[in-house]
Amino acid sequence: MIKKVLPFLNYLLKPMYGIYEKWLWQQIKNGPFPVHVGIIPDGNRRWARRIGLDTSMGHMYGYERLKEVLDWIWELGIKVVTIYAMSSENCLHRPLKERERLFDIARRGLRELLNMEKIHKNRIRVKVFGRLDLIPKDIVDLARKVEEVTKDYDGGVLNIALCYGGRQEIIEAVKKLSRDIVEHKLSIDDIDEKTFSKYLYTNGVPDPDLIIRTSGEERISNFLLWQSAYSELYFCEAFWPEFRKIDFWRAIRSYQHRERRFGR
Repeated sequence: MIKKVLPFLNYLLKPMYGIYEKWLWQQIKNGPFPVHVGIIPDGNRRWARRIGLDTSMGHMYGYERLKEVLDWIWELGIKVVTIYAMSSENCLHRPLKERERLFDIARRGLRELLNMEKIHKNRIRVKVFGRLDLIPKDIVDLARKVEEVTKDYDGGVLNIALCYGGRQEIIEAVKKLSRDIVEHKLSIDDIDEKTFSKYLYTNGVPDPDLIIRTSGEERISNFLLWQSAYSELYFCEAFWPEFRKIDFWRAIRSYQHRERRFGR
């Protein structure tokens, strides 16, 4: 029943949606826009269950939505985006069958990135990071290939956090920093926030200005814990596969209305 009603409702609401989208654009078009946006695309499985689909289809629809959202981000000239594709908890604790489906989507996504026109046209450098030891080797090889092909691009950055956890990232950074101290490459007195940040996966890009999470959950779930210290957080009720351009623009409008004081 829901599957039959939803298309009809969308048909009725489409003209109103177009008017509202134009109205929103008038509000945000003059900026300022964030330089770095982080996205937690939550709610794929719940969306699928709600409309009677297998949960694996939720992930697939979520992936297709992600490609649209990246277009919206690049249209605004936003230079850096970090996608929370899979958490380390997903990779460790989700049922094997679901993990395999998620890895299949990761394979497909990385293959598409290799030949994606907008990646090369906009000169977007791709970086994949996380617990890569938990990921099948062929996916790691694909990730490294995409990184190699785009390593000299300077138009923007697409970070893909795969089997990622913020606490784990900080621990890895501490280990690297400690090794450099033991090997006399670094003095304890040299350590400050700027130095420590160089040991994180996101070294070389600014911290996120805005983090968007869908599905109504109001937490960051171990995502960019160090980097998000002063990020603006925006929580959207929509499940990720139904996240619309107006939802994204509302997040941008909310960001524009906030006064960023960075503790001052």
